[in-house]
Amino acid sequence: MPILNKDMTLCISLSGRPSNIGTRFHNYLYDELGLNCIYKAFGTDDIEGAIRGVRALGIRGTSVSMPFKEAVIPLVDELEESASAIESVNTIVNDDGRLVASNTDYEAVAQLIAEHSLDPSVPVVVRGSGGMAKAVVAAFRGAGFDTLTVLARNQEAGSELAAKYGYEHTVAEPAPADVILVNVTPIGMAGADEAALSFSAEQIAAARAAFDVVAFPAETPFIIAARGAGTPVITGAEVIALQAARQFERYTGVEITADQVARASAFSREV
Repeated sequence: MPILNKDMTLCISLSGRPSNIGTRFHNYLYDELGLNCIYKAFGTDDIEGAIRGVRALGIRGTSVSMPFKEAVIPLVDELEESASAIESVNTIVNDDGRLVASNTDYEAVAQLIAEHSLDPSVPVVVRGSGGMAKAVVAAFRGAGFDTLTVLARNQEAGSELAAKYGYEHTVAEPAPADVILVNVTPIGMAGADEAALSFSAEQIAAARAAFDVVAFPAETPFIIAARGAGTPVITGAEVIALQAARQFERYTGVEITADQVARASAFSREV
């Protein structure tokens, strides 16, 4: 990586619980491609102040994670269709002071649904109702899934999300069934909830597939249990690598290969 200099392009992430994954992913590719860029993760409790800083300091790109994916919407100048359609942002590009927001989470989930050949005739249960849940539910709708239930304790947010896409909402745990289970909550994420299962062992064993969007660790209790039960899995590591790759291309204008994404993703997880 080049020595820090006044012309270096800065990209950042803003999150309530920052990790090193994005930092290592982007900086690995900057180094490999010889780009005069640097990426830094930030935690904040002042998202309005942080976005003012992005604009004022000319920060080129900003990744937005929980819990700010909806809060940043009134703070940007333009929403691309991927963000406006689901009212959730995870990427901001600063074009000479004009902040343009998009959602590469949606793009990544849609790509994984296709790559893993998930069957649209199989019912889906999505646990969660936040910004990432919007991206996931919208992607399943876009892929032609007609039967999906949003499982969320927040009655208002859960029912609103389900109704937006013509689906059902419930607060009750579903019986084990041949469904696709998707966790879009922090359950299983490194920290306070890292030992918890987002679905029961019985639900996981009966499922057609287990899909976790938690990126760190990649092997959450949900994914470990699914592997043990022989249930096919899609991990948060896959989601974060794909969405980060699309962010990288937006920030730099440089297209990257699948091999480069794989190398950067592997490096991002090294201790």
